[in-house]
Amino acid sequence: ESSIHRPQTWNLPLRDPMKIWIQNRQRRIPLDRRGIRRALQRILAELGLPDGELSILLVDDVQIQVLNRRYLQRDKPTNVLAFPMKKGEFSQLHPHLLGDLVISVETARRQSDRFGLNETEMVIFLMIHGILHLVGYEHERTKNGAREMATKQKELFHCVQNLN
Repeated sequence: ESSIHRPQTWNLPLRDPMKIWIQNRQRRIPLDRRGIRRALQRILAELGLPDGELSILLVDDVQIQVLNRRYLQRDKPTNVLAFPMKKGEFSQLHPHLLGDLVISVETARRQSDRFGLNETEMVIFLMIHGILHLVGYEHERTKNGAREMATKQKELFHCVQNLN
């Protein structure tokens, strides 16, 4: 029998302030996953969501096209898909759960030259875009909404640019 005395509090589960799941299902393009995680933590803090939870799936164009077709009836690859959990009938079951993002790293690579970014920076830029969708920003309905979202996206990207 162990002679170590363990206080009762050691048996309590520790609350991770942010639960972030990142899964990379593509292997062609190397990414800085630690940098992505650090950026994500900073973004959630800047948005006032320190307890926010979300998952990010990094895929290739074929994989995102399948999801885009299945869920949005758009049979083509896209850069990011956002699946918010804060909307709908069961949105209050887990108030910290923001949702899921799927990002095509192949599309990010193609778009990175236009923005003057490397692949990881472009993934972070798209991640910000997706997170803004998860928290309610919308750019497809009104010009004002598009302007607000673009401004917030640039502001958040500026906050994380020097983290890596």
